[in-house]
Amino acid sequence: MFYLTKTPGILKAVYKSCIWNMPPSGNKVYLTFDDGPHPQATPFVLEQLARYQAKATFFCIGKNVVEHPGIYQQILEAGHAVGNHTHNHLNGWKTGTEKYIENVLEAGKYISSTLFRPPYGRITPFQIRQLKDKIPGVKIIMWDLLSGDFDTGINGEACVQNVVFKLAPGSIVVFHDSTKAWDRMEYALPRILEFCKKKGLEPAALQF
Repeated sequence: MFYLTKTPGILKAVYKSCIWNMPPSGNKVYLTFDDGPHPQATPFVLEQLARYQAKATFFCIGKNVVEHPGIYQQILEAGHAVGNHTHNHLNGWKTGTEKYIENVLEAGKYISSTLFRPPYGRITPFQIRQLKDKIPGVKIIMWDLLSGDFDTGINGEACVQNVVFKLAPGSIVVFHDSTKAWDRMEYALPRILEFCKKKGLEPAALQF
């Protein structure tokens, strides 16, 4: 599986209306979790974040919020940020704009947020414009670093290395609280939180 763990500048320039990283002020880094809530992975993430007094942002799938409302509520009560990740994890490049926007709005019935992350990072410029029209103040959040926890061809230690070698203040890092990513995320997250603690980096929730 080919992918770039560090987002290249040319991609940020093409999709310049999206947010790829935060200003590198202070020592804050931004851990994000896609695809939940998940009955096993999300409680584990919440436990680890609480252990390190860290905050994060969860980009939730609408249908998963419907299926696991109690876990979604736990995310909110712990003081983390949430974002919309469509209702059915749609790939914008393979979905017509009208259907795509409708799916995002459906998720918005259950996820109160102006933060949005397109599944797979795949969204067309026209879909971006339509989202901005339909959701005032929407912020389309991409990422600076991929942990690679979705990649079944690597192990958890590789995910740790993907992050720690390139993590810097302002970085937005992607993890997944999902079945597919579980084995690698379970290994990597505590070690990355420990790395942040030793380096004086503060995992924070995205705020605008």
